[in-house]
Amino acid sequence: MSSIADNIAHLKSTLPSDVTLVAVSKFHPVDTLRQAYDCGVRDFGESRVQELKAKVPSMPADIRWHFIGHLQSNKVRALLPLVSLIHSVDSLELLRCINREAERIGKTVDVLLQLHVAQESTKFGFDVNDCVSLFGSVSFAELTSVRICGVMGMATNTDDEVQIHREFAEIRRIFDTMKQRFFAEADYFNVVSMGMTDDYPIAITEGSNMVRIGSYIFGPRQY
Repeated sequence: MSSIADNIAHLKSTLPSDVTLVAVSKFHPVDTLRQAYDCGVRDFGESRVQELKAKVPSMPADIRWHFIGHLQSNKVRALLPLVSLIHSVDSLELLRCINREAERIGKTVDVLLQLHVAQESTKFGFDVNDCVSLFGSVSFAELTSVRICGVMGMATNTDDEVQIHREFAEIRRIFDTMKQRFFAEADYFNVVSMGMTDDYPIAITEGSNMVRIGSYIFGPRQY
């Protein structure tokens, strides 16, 4: 059985230098996270606010915490002081909620827009028309304490690699369109977060520069 250090070393050998590795640490204990930290990992992904709150005080202060789960508005206040990047912003209502709380605490919050391209009704997010409408709206101009840094998306859970390629390519296409039309001068709009343990090589091929890897590193989740 390979160790976490071996897993991370092998994984990093497969990643281009411009791709950020986010170790998905949800449901794993702090001692396991520390092993990854000792191997140089500084970006960790969590999906539950309460679990994240419990882990932050027990881990080094230089960690960049990523929130990758579905975010409910009533959890925003507790989350914002803890995270470096929220991947899963899936509605204008949530953006407004984050902006209000960010203004309250005097913080600019970095977020990604979650795009919905997968052929699954259970996934949340914007489509390309939603993005165009958002960025051209008065509502977007009012979001002065939220900084949209890019997009996040997931492919359909399928063995059809042609479909996975197509869906990741669509996420990248939407990012490129938004960059050209609305963020051409914004250096911070530069993140395409897509790819997990089972499909990250395809995601990288299609233009991902941030991957979210959990079971490849840590093994099965410990519920």
